[in-house]
Amino acid sequence: MVKIGFIGLGVMGKPMAKNLLKAGHQLVVYDIVKEKVDDLVQAGAEPAENCRDAAGRGDIIILMLPDSPEVETVMLGEEGVLEGARPDSIIIDMSSISPLVDIALEKKATEKNLKMLDAPVSGGEPGAVAGTLAIMVGGDASTFEEVNGILQIMGKSVVRVGEIGAGQFTKLANQILVAVHLQAMSEALVFAKKAGLDVQKVYDAVRGGLAGSNVLDAKVPLVLKRNYKPGFRIKLHIKDLKNALIAGRELGIPLPATALAQAFFEACDAAGRGNLDHGALITVTEELAKAQVGEDA
Repeated sequence: MVKIGFIGLGVMGKPMAKNLLKAGHQLVVYDIVKEKVDDLVQAGAEPAENCRDAAGRGDIIILMLPDSPEVETVMLGEEGVLEGARPDSIIIDMSSISPLVDIALEKKATEKNLKMLDAPVSGGEPGAVAGTLAIMVGGDASTFEEVNGILQIMGKSVVRVGEIGAGQFTKLANQILVAVHLQAMSEALVFAKKAGLDVQKVYDAVRGGLAGSNVLDAKVPLVLKRNYKPGFRIKLHIKDLKNALIAGRELGIPLPATALAQAFFEACDAAGRGNLDHGALITVTEELAKAQVGEDA
């Protein structure tokens, strides 16, 4: 079995790390929150003193961090991954960040005889717990083959989509699709409610047709129950759409629907709902329409 340095034990990282432990791999873990490290140690992992220590004791180093600044700090700091990782180690950045940041970091890793992949995920906390994430990988094909078995433990769909940065670009495309779909779902469900229809029956009627999707199947039942316990937080979707809009400007691509969805997400955050599940996006449209979908409506 492989020894893995795992850095970042948040909502997604902790269950992903636990799945690697259950599969029999040795883990050296680090997070700035000591209680999260302690939880993994109780599950069988070894604690690391810092990022450099975690990297130096692992053959593979996995990062699962909030955004680009955190990844840059963890990689480039005095106690960072590049200071501790042994030559020929493989770094897998599974955070969802700017593609351009991972492209730049991979160049620095190569200078130290390290290999690096970007491998962001989709599926939220439920997918992380179940080991059914969709993992989008960018980087060298032979390096990908070396770690494919590790990634398969955490995801049911693991696809190499191109060279370094391609995974992050793919994840941003994924987040555009999900965000715009959530906004469309919000408008459609509130439209049905305001028209006096039974929203459950409307959902049952459309889900088998062209409008049916995983997004609807995952989120409509939760909306009807007013259950916005975070599987993927609004704040994190705002971060991803920010990166998508920045990349769109750099590539010269207009993204008007993405910008609209971002505005609604930001309105949700401004109303104090940034830590709710992104399905709570519907609450903004409900308030504008003065019509609530779901229980107690």
